[in-house]
Amino acid sequence: MSFYKHNDKYYIIHRDIPLHNFTNKDEVVNLELVKMCRDYFFRVDHVLRNDTHFLFAETIQDAEIIEEIKNVVEEAHS
Repeated sequence: MSFYKHNDKYYIIHRDIPLHNFTNKDEVVNLELVKMCRDYFFRVDHVLRNDTHFLFAETIQDAEIIEEIKNVVEEAHS
């Protein structure tokens, strides 16, 4: 498993696949195939592209503080 930072967001890279696997003989990228891989095969929420590969990634969400949980924990220890 590897991590990748892009535009102040962090991702977990699940698969990286060479671009040529998604291009036809005229070197046109088949974006429908990329979407299918994202949604059905790898089940990730984002695809990044570099010079040589598509990176099938899961977005790492920012931490969110939930006050209700904090109160429940404090009451349990009282």
